[in-house]
Amino acid sequence: MKIAHISAPYPDYVSSFYHKHPELITQSYTQQKYQLDHDGFSWSDCWSNVLTPLGYEVLEICLNVEPLQRQWAKENNLSDALSISLEEILIEQLKVFKPDIVWFVNHNENLLKEISQTIPSIKLILGWCGSAIPHTKVWQYMNLILSCAPESVEKFRGLDLKSQHFNHAFDPRINSRLQLPNKLIEVCFIGQIIRANQFHLHRDKILEELISHCDLRILSNSYNQSITQNIKSLLKITAYESVKKLSQLNIFPGSLKKLTDLPSRPVMPVNSKLKPFVSPALFGLEMYQTLLNSKIVLNIHADSSPTHASNMRLFETTGVGACLLTDWKPNLPKLFEPDREVVTYRSVEECLEKVNWLLENPKEIELIAIAGQERTIKDHCFEQRAIQLDQIIRKELA
Repeated sequence: MKIAHISAPYPDYVSSFYHKHPELITQSYTQQKYQLDHDGFSWSDCWSNVLTPLGYEVLEICLNVEPLQRQWAKENNLSDALSISLEEILIEQLKVFKPDIVWFVNHNENLLKEISQTIPSIKLILGWCGSAIPHTKVWQYMNLILSCAPESVEKFRGLDLKSQHFNHAFDPRINSRLQLPNKLIEVCFIGQIIRANQFHLHRDKILEELISHCDLRILSNSYNQSITQNIKSLLKITAYESVKKLSQLNIFPGSLKKLTDLPSRPVMPVNSKLKPFVSPALFGLEMYQTLLNSKIVLNIHADSSPTHASNMRLFETTGVGACLLTDWKPNLPKLFEPDREVVTYRSVEECLEKVNWLLENPKEIELIAIAGQERTIKDHCFEQRAIQLDQIIRKELA
């Protein structure tokens, strides 16, 4: 069977990658794709690596990596390779490949609709969603939505959409690409800090509490907020405060009374108390090396995942052999043995207590890191997930 996996890496990552490797822009599609895959960002070539032995032919397309996609267009003699849209290049790639299955990890509903109408070979369309569900109609064009978060699976099913739980995984090939650790970072947090409902308000609060009590290094693409974004946030805050004051003066006519039903107060994109401690995000092998160089890696799930441990950091951190300190969730014991393979906390106070205890007991950090890595290599690698995915696909096509 042929499966086309279509994704769109973070634009910040794409820009960073080509900034570090400007020579790649003039190189072949194969050379560019190899270097991108080797960097190990997100799923890279993980699925082709593990599904090919199971009898699949896999095409992995990075929809928004423009130098890569335009190079494909040039090598395949598209007459307008430099001006054609990236979506049109994708359609041409699918026409050539003729997939049986499309795994669409993107939110462009019009593009998926066009794919389903243009590529007659498709028998199954899979989707993917994390814990926060984007507001888009793309889901209705999918036969099955896979999600790492059981909370999202429940929401999709509540909308009469077919969905199934499917955990993240680790690629053990990453470990052969890393240098020996130096363990100079005491506590590290890597991830987004989006200060909006269903994103990272809880995470923002925990990090704010921790920074004054431990040596915490925060790496986040929230660091790269533009001046325009900050100005927009300031204007929203000003407008909110103005309307609130007018509301308190009770001077609204009856027809404008609805203006007094105020939403929550807008916030700046980055917490001003956290900002001095936030460094630019790292991606790919640089991120994995930073995890490995950390004595403790802190994990805080998004607000949209209140009841289940499900994010990628669980497996990335343990996979490289770092000690993970993660927020307690009832399903966590099904993934790791708490306080032997990973360390857990239920409050900021307990988190800080365990940070201090671990730093005072470096041998325990090492033992937990080793046990966590052994568990991930045994149960949570892409090879194990590929077997599950194959079973899911065969059931859907039966």
